Amino acid sequence: MMDYTDRHCRYLMRLLSRRTRMYTEMVTSAAIVRGSDPARFLDFDPAEQPIALQLGGSDPAQLAQAARLAQNWGYNEINLNVGCPSDRVTSGRFGACLMAEPDLVATCVKAMRDSVDIPVTVKTRIGIDDMDTDAHLDAFITTVAAAGCDTFIIHARKAWLQGLSPKENREIPPLNYGRVFKLKRTFPDLKLVLNGGLKTLPDALQNLTDADGIQLDGAMLGRAPYDSPYMLTNVDRLFFGDTTTPASRTVVTAAYVAYAVKSLSEHVRPHHVIRHVVGLFHGCANARLWRQTVSRIGQSGSDPHELITLAQKLENGLAAAA
Repeated sequence: MMDYTDRHCRYLMRLLSRRTRMYTEMVTSAAIVRGSDPARFLDFDPAEQPIALQLGGSDPAQLAQAARLAQNWGYNEINLNVGCPSDRVTSGRFGACLMAEPDLVATCVKAMRDSVDIPVTVKTRIGIDDMDTDAHLDAFITTVAAAGCDTFIIHARKAWLQGLSPKENREIPPLNYGRVFKLKRTFPDLKLVLNGGLKTLPDALQNLTDADGIQLDGAMLGRAPYDSPYMLTNVDRLFFGDTTTPASRTVVTAAYVAYAVKSLSEHVRPHHVIRHVVGLFHGCANARLWRQTVSRIGQSGSDPHELITLAQKLENGLAAAA
């Protein structure tokens, strides 16, 4: 979710769900440690918590230093990305290519675990290239878990490091949820979170338990809620038993516009903060008008309060149609 789940996006998502754990876009440890402005990568609004920083890197000492900074900044979890298959990531020796080096991943995890008190977790694939057998995956999990990682977010596809783009690696290698359940049988004491191909909340809920009653520990969704963020208003009810009435789209819009106005006063570019609400009326009547208005305001920098009026009109139309 690089270039998507920035702090503005996460603020919007928190308006929709109080209980969901937010993950940052992947940030390299080098950018945090060597860069002149770590706040650019680490700043977040306290309202976003609980929040995890997703790190990319393969230098244990550098990752440990970045993890310490993140803990001091207030993050609740450090997540090491061992699943991204892009050429840019692979050339930097982090992401999915590290599945071929479980000992190095374990060393990185241990270095971070020794440096912070917050959880250190790993996001990975079920395999890469021709290293995609049960034996390969079990060996990877065994080695990394022994270093102190007890939570793995598993994208239930293998990754091809050559020949497929990142987008193709999200679509072409077939999903295999069964491999994740097999891992749960082999490692019942580990927390395993399912990722990949989950389009709706009912889909995520249904796929957390297999036919034998084996249950996974959570689900991670990325692109689906970005494209249709209002779906998150049902997370607290479906997954956490919360009975609070979800906020309307108009209430969410008003709260986010207030946040956007504050951000714009701090010289954030309009597009960077406004763009994240483009999918708020996804699937609704007149969604195209909403998208066009969001795009225009983001590009022109005109008053975002217009969105509140439009949201109310669209919701009134939805109520009339119902």
